[in-house]
Amino acid sequence: MATVASTSAPLIEKHTIGYVPPEDRHGKVRDLFTLWFGGNIAPLPIVTGALGVQLFHLNLVWGIVAILVGHLVGGVLMALHSAQGPQMGIPQMIQSRAQFGSLGALLVVLIAGVMYIGFFASNIVLAGKSLHGVVDSVPVPVGIVIGAFGSGIIGIIGYRFIHVLNRIGTWVLGIGIVVGFGYIFTHIQTDDFLTRGSFNLSGWLATVSLAALWQIAFAPYVSDYSRYLPADVKVSSTFWTTYLGSALGSSLAFIFGAVAVLATPVGMDTMDAVKLATGSIGPLMLVLFLLSVISHNALNLYGAVLSLITLVQTFAYRWIPTAKSRAVISIIVLLACCFAAVGASKDFIGHFVDMVLVLLVVLVPWTAINLIDFYAIHKGQYDIQSIFQVDGGIYGRYNPQALLAYAIGIAVQIPFMNTPLYVGPVSAHINGADLSWLVGLLVTSPLYFWLANRDTAYRRRMTSGKLASSL
Repeated sequence: MATVASTSAPLIEKHTIGYVPPEDRHGKVRDLFTLWFGGNIAPLPIVTGALGVQLFHLNLVWGIVAILVGHLVGGVLMALHSAQGPQMGIPQMIQSRAQFGSLGALLVVLIAGVMYIGFFASNIVLAGKSLHGVVDSVPVPVGIVIGAFGSGIIGIIGYRFIHVLNRIGTWVLGIGIVVGFGYIFTHIQTDDFLTRGSFNLSGWLATVSLAALWQIAFAPYVSDYSRYLPADVKVSSTFWTTYLGSALGSSLAFIFGAVAVLATPVGMDTMDAVKLATGSIGPLMLVLFLLSVISHNALNLYGAVLSLITLVQTFAYRWIPTAKSRAVISIIVLLACCFAAVGASKDFIGHFVDMVLVLLVVLVPWTAINLIDFYAIHKGQYDIQSIFQVDGGIYGRYNPQALLAYAIGIAVQIPFMNTPLYVGPVSAHINGADLSWLVGLLVTSPLYFWLANRDTAYRRRMTSGKLASSL
């Protein structure tokens, strides 16, 4: 049955983690393309993409191949999460209660909140560096604060404003990055642009993993930005607009970082390399990236705040959070991140790589469980009222099957890990190649499907037995 979407929506979002009713639905599916395309052309993906040649020593060709493979594979998972939004009408983290239980989901929500805060802090560091690159008289710490408050204003206004800014950003940043590529390729400043680096399996897999993780990292909040769409929007439409926007935008940004680093002398900071490689248009590129990171970072703040609200509402279930609650929590998170970012800015890349490698381990089992549960077990049919009940309603406080699969999904990755804190024996045997994320997906998905189906069959038999005994 078709739903009726609102023809006009308030600029300041009034909903937080609650269900979005049909009369408040608005927007068009194509907004998802512009959101994820424009949002991904930013300094952080540029810095991350540069790591393939900078840290993992791939050459340009193999770096590009690894980037494309990672985004095309990870983007599938990310877009499948996005397609849940119109059907559910609730944020992704609240929906996790249907898989893990009202209390069992707390661990996943906490991990997601930490992830958002980490990305927010990382992005405001890059905002500070970008602003300093444009205006030398502005110190990086001051730029960090300015970038944080710019993102804060956007995040507090909320959903609709974020979409509007990214519709504009898609055109401006899309044209800007194409012009930037053109300038770099016609002003290469190194003789080893095509020959620096070489293929190595561990570096190639590490770059694929970083690109895939970039997509998977959106999974816990991607449906937050599709949940206002009318419920009768086709799943395929939501999937493809999200997938194409995110995979294309992020791939362009990753490749841009790799190209800029190879076009400049070895050892330069990535954003300094971008400024040097783009020459006379460098200041303009930095201004565009500064505006982009401020706009894009609002998503991380928005996601962090929704996660924190979800954590609190789990215990204060009578609390109905409002736009004012979201604004207050946003300011608290913003101030805390400013202090953390100023302290971490000197070793930003090292901290960031450490964080994403850890996230890779804990996010993959969650995304596998969520997608299997939504598409294969429940087929998109959930009891929304139970999700908001303190005892989890029909989903209970804990789902042992999901928690068991999640724990095993993390454990099986350990031998295949390659992080600064720990290198697994399998990874060490294959020259440091990190296959943990792939193993986590391949093990967790069928394991949860089997456990969940056994549990469903058991409940069905119990229900049939009770009905038979009562007759």
